[in-house]
Amino acid sequence: MSRKTQKIVERLQAIRIDDVAAEGKCLIRTDEGIIFVEGRSGGPAPAPGDVVDIRVVNRKKQYREAVVEKIHAYGPSRAEPFCPHFGTCGGCKWQHIRYDEQLRFKGQQVFDHLTRIGKVQLPAIEPILPSAQTTYYRNKLEFTCAEGRWISAEEIRSGMSVDKRAVGFHIPKRFDKILPIQHCYLQPDPSNAIRLAVADYAFQHGFTMYNLNTHVGFLRTVIIRTASTGQVMVIVQVAEDRPEELAGLMEMLKQSFPAIASLNYIHNTKLNDSYQDQDVVLYWGKPYIEEQMDDGSGQPLTFRVGPRSFYQTNALQAFELYKITRDWAGLTGSERVYDLYTGTGTIGLFVARKARQVIGIEYVESAVEDARVNASINGIANATFLAGDMGALLTPALFNTYGQPDVVITDPPRAGMDEAVTRNLLLAAPQRIVYVSCNTATQARDLAILDELYEVKAVQPVDMFPHTHHVENVVKLEKRSQA
Repeated sequence: MSRKTQKIVERLQAIRIDDVAAEGKCLIRTDEGIIFVEGRSGGPAPAPGDVVDIRVVNRKKQYREAVVEKIHAYGPSRAEPFCPHFGTCGGCKWQHIRYDEQLRFKGQQVFDHLTRIGKVQLPAIEPILPSAQTTYYRNKLEFTCAEGRWISAEEIRSGMSVDKRAVGFHIPKRFDKILPIQHCYLQPDPSNAIRLAVADYAFQHGFTMYNLNTHVGFLRTVIIRTASTGQVMVIVQVAEDRPEELAGLMEMLKQSFPAIASLNYIHNTKLNDSYQDQDVVLYWGKPYIEEQMDDGSGQPLTFRVGPRSFYQTNALQAFELYKITRDWAGLTGSERVYDLYTGTGTIGLFVARKARQVIGIEYVESAVEDARVNASINGIANATFLAGDMGALLTPALFNTYGQPDVVITDPPRAGMDEAVTRNLLLAAPQRIVYVSCNTATQARDLAILDELYEVKAVQPVDMFPHTHHVENVVKLEKRSQA
């Protein structure tokens, strides 16, 4: 007979936070094992060195999970959060930690994953490359418009009547609760002004907003993309066919914000907000905005970024990441480069002018179409882009058709490379592999397989997302001499 496990709850008082752990949590080491600790929405956020009271909410075989109830003393890694929404909003969770300490924690995470999971021999890891901008560094944000406004404890106690509609971000672990944002420090102007204008117009004209539980309502999301060229793209997503209300909103945006170069809308009746499979309707302007990046050739690369295009959200730091990748590829102009998980071709095109040939492979057909367009508008003729499943495409048959790779650059999603892909890389046996990863745990797993033939020559962590626990990492591998 099955039996529901009873949740064990205990409290520990005046205990010190030792370190940070995966997913931005903190940890405490005790004689009974590890305790993973996090804050609660609207509650105190822990940092290493803090002395805290905690409530254990879950007990596993090898660890416990807890939330902070009170902070008695702050540790030396503390900083004053700059955003009034900190602690309630789910973004920028490390605002309360000094930036130099954030970098130290991220560098340690890279070392821990590569040594404990990969178990490969490593050179000295380079100091993590900090981001020149620690605020307003993102070029894309998506705001939810919903009926389900987060109501603070103060508002509840006051008994005041609150409009349930909101435009903002989801509360962590509460998909149906939205925090209205007054000012967001993630994206540069005019992002905040556009979002607030949409909210004001919707409230003034009595728009209904999407109810995430009942799936009824008009306005769903507002996606804002900004570019280094100053161009702005706005995508308004609605769930109901109300052309007059939609036209009024779009005209307001068009007239109020001359920086908007691409104004679009999506009529999405699905039960979720994902729009990669939806028709995007251009209301005004061009169906894309343009980013530019200097590849060192004296002729800047131009990338067209459409509503569904992937482009690194920290464009300034992406430039630094791509330079490392190109330098470690060791190109002399005679190499055939395979660019795996190429997306819209940004890395492949960034290195193309220093290579003999680039073969980019990506499973998303629309991304490959973008890559081909980007190659064309930049006059790059030595880059070929292929769409299809990586495991099915990257085979000896492909090498027979396009030639054996001299260098492979791979930048997979968080899940890393499928083992079949990793094994086929061993068969292809390029002289050099440059592995870019946004998840060092899966990168370490893949390096353990590649260790059969390759030696890790260099490791460079890069901070793409300040005030979060995320870290990008570049690893240079070279074929062992005896191989």
